[in-house]
Amino acid sequence: MLTYDTWTDQERDFIADDPSKGALDVLRWAYDEYDEKLVYACSFGVEGIVMIDLISQIKPTAHVVFLDTGLHFKETYALIDEVQKRYPQLVIEMKKPELTVAQQAEKYGDNMWERQPDRCCYMRKVIPLRETLSSATAWLSGLRREQSASRSKTDFINKDETFQSVKICPLIHWTWTDIWDYVKEHQLPYNPLHDQGFPSIGCAPCTLPGDTTTGSREGRWANQTKTECGLHQPAAGNE
Repeated sequence: MLTYDTWTDQERDFIADDPSKGALDVLRWAYDEYDEKLVYACSFGVEGIVMIDLISQIKPTAHVVFLDTGLHFKETYALIDEVQKRYPQLVIEMKKPELTVAQQAEKYGDNMWERQPDRCCYMRKVIPLRETLSSATAWLSGLRREQSASRSKTDFINKDETFQSVKICPLIHWTWTDIWDYVKEHQLPYNPLHDQGFPSIGCAPCTLPGDTTTGSREGRWANQTKTECGLHQPAAGNE
């Protein structure tokens, strides 16, 4: 089994010229390799919906974790309920941080996401995912190379220095058009905020509408230099 500690840069041959652009081949390998030691961290954006549909074809009982910061849009929570009904065998874990939003405000002050957005993300997303991955060997992510410059070198299989894990990204070759074509073809549910000008959807206080023509991450942490929450920090040779 390939792990963080046994990492090798040896290339693996995946069928990247099939209709899924390698995604299904990668997922088959991943679940064969890790089975119950593999978790999918899903934000329930449109890429996440595609990932869930693909995963359900390989592992209907897959473990999906949603980092429930307590600050998401109501539309996101409603979508999770809808997805659970469509894929009843999926195990969707709503992973919460140690402190509620109110407790965080009492301890550190109101609206930390405005004053210290990195610290807020670290407390409400990075630490909870680290706790989840402590019992997993590898995790899945819906990153696409097209999304941003920092993600343009993401591979199917990545050595994840942030969580000392193996990060698997089946959708790296998918375009924004590919994502939406798949959603429409399979009549998948998705967050209605995508139809209201939100290409990327995170916590409500930190997400504004952006350019919906390319699926970029424009609109996340608008008016700040921050572009990532800390889950996907670039590393040499990886994403």
